[in-house]
Amino acid sequence: MSQTSLKQKKKNEPGMRYSKESLDAEKRKDPDKNGARLSTQGSQELPVPNTDSRGYIVRNQWSRTSRSPSTGAPSVDEPRSRNTVVKQAPNSSATSRTSSASPSHHETSPPPPSSEKPSLQQTPQTRPNTQLDSQPPTPPEHEPSSKRTSKMYGGSEPWSLRDTREPRDLQLRDYAHSCDSRELIPKTPREYPRPSPTEWKPYVQRRLQYGTSVDMDQECLSEIQQQQQQQQQQQLRRQQIEEDEIDEAYWASVSMLYEKIPSCARPRPPKPKHAITIAVSSRALFNMVDDRKIYEEEGLEKYMEYQLTNENVILTPGPAFRFVKALQHVNARLRDLYPEEQDLFDIVLMTNNHAQVGVRLINSVNHYGLLIDRFCLTGGKSPIGYLKAYLTNLYLSADSEKVQEAIKEGIASATMFAGAKDMAYCDTQLRVAFDGDAVLFSDESEHIAKDHGLDKFFQHETLFENKPLAQGPLKSFLEDLGKLQKKFYAKDERLLCPIRTYLVTARSAASSGARVLKTLRRWGLEIDEALFLAGAPKGPILVKIRPHIFFDDQMFHIESAQKFGTITAHVPYGIAQKRN
Repeated sequence: MSQTSLKQKKKNEPGMRYSKESLDAEKRKDPDKNGARLSTQGSQELPVPNTDSRGYIVRNQWSRTSRSPSTGAPSVDEPRSRNTVVKQAPNSSATSRTSSASPSHHETSPPPPSSEKPSLQQTPQTRPNTQLDSQPPTPPEHEPSSKRTSKMYGGSEPWSLRDTREPRDLQLRDYAHSCDSRELIPKTPREYPRPSPTEWKPYVQRRLQYGTSVDMDQECLSEIQQQQQQQQQQQLRRQQIEEDEIDEAYWASVSMLYEKIPSCARPRPPKPKHAITIAVSSRALFNMVDDRKIYEEEGLEKYMEYQLTNENVILTPGPAFRFVKALQHVNARLRDLYPEEQDLFDIVLMTNNHAQVGVRLINSVNHYGLLIDRFCLTGGKSPIGYLKAYLTNLYLSADSEKVQEAIKEGIASATMFAGAKDMAYCDTQLRVAFDGDAVLFSDESEHIAKDHGLDKFFQHETLFENKPLAQGPLKSFLEDLGKLQKKFYAKDERLLCPIRTYLVTARSAASSGARVLKTLRRWGLEIDEALFLAGAPKGPILVKIRPHIFFDDQMFHIESAQKFGTITAHVPYGIAQKRN
């Protein structure tokens, strides 16, 4: 009895009946391994196409990741879990029937799944075609040129684990294909709607749907778009031209407005090495008598608090105010004649006030239009140490102690005193009056007059008439004034010179006046007016002169001139300071 009949007998024992189709599928199930060959009753073996467990033909396609197409088929000796070569006996009746079946029969009518789940069987015609990835991949072979390592295929039976998982995969696939009304695993690719060929438009028309830019290729634009772009560009040019014309008209009107306004440019201060530096204290420049009382009676903190509270209150002019205004007038005249002139008066506000008081001083200076750019606020410390640093030529202060300290340092200094009453001063000319002995000259003649009397004094001056007197503390300042006067003389401005100097002395012209004039001549100085009073009071003469400042070394002359309203400056120098 053949093997097929034995199997049929065993299956019929439980009473189950098989149809002819199921019997043929059962017969095909055993020899349908990959690459198997079935022999006929004769001696010739016919090749049978490789099929999987469901009857699909395996076309010997290797996995993309495991084997290249150029690689040959695996040898028969290699261990395989699915594809084997099986030869049946020639006397088998199943072999003859199976060999007579054509390959197309296997391809079009695959057998049903295993008999474990007969309820899930499905006809081959209604089964959807599965993707290539759903088919079980064939085992790869190791390629020497591949970058994959041998660790991926380690072990003697690399596909044994896959064989254990295969029945589960087959069951899931069979269950998925057995669904009639729904697909649990959709495999159909997503389709996107595409327009028909008649809906396609030319490139130029499709380009119109998108916005154009200036950098777009002009060949891709239509004539209408090119015209629109040209019109837009022309419109932009016209707008730019109109804006430029409006700007030009605006700035032309502004320039005409500024041309009508008089020039108010603040002149730059001269360089210190060329300038004649006049240092003035805040109490000499402004009237701060009441402020001084607060400092002496209530202390520094109350004084600073008072200044901060009244920093917007303008200070009234002090004794040196008119003198500073006259110095600025000289500077203006010099700049008119010499635009690049550097030999100018440079006024520096030198004070021991705290910096918090500086705001009120600045407001007051700007209020009166004073051109004072340099400030020195020492905060209670004596400013005498800064006088040489500022290259000071003359220091005017209301503090006699600081003036004496500056005199000892060799700096021309004087203590300012205001007049007892107001006087009219000349605004177009700087007038400076000097005493002779111990101011412009030394105090050697004063020593003889104090020690030996006036007769010995007259004899001494007559004897040394041709001997120049030694210089006094204010001699350098007179030299500075004479240097500026010569600049006006060079421009034929002698009669209109804005500087005028006076010598107001108690000497007698007949007995001692010749030595004074010869000394000035020897120094190269020119005094505009020389007044020898022979001991008469100086106050009435000074009222006639109306100087902006009068320098003297003796206080009784200062008090006499002060009564008549003359602004005086006491020079604490010479023997008269010891006697008085």
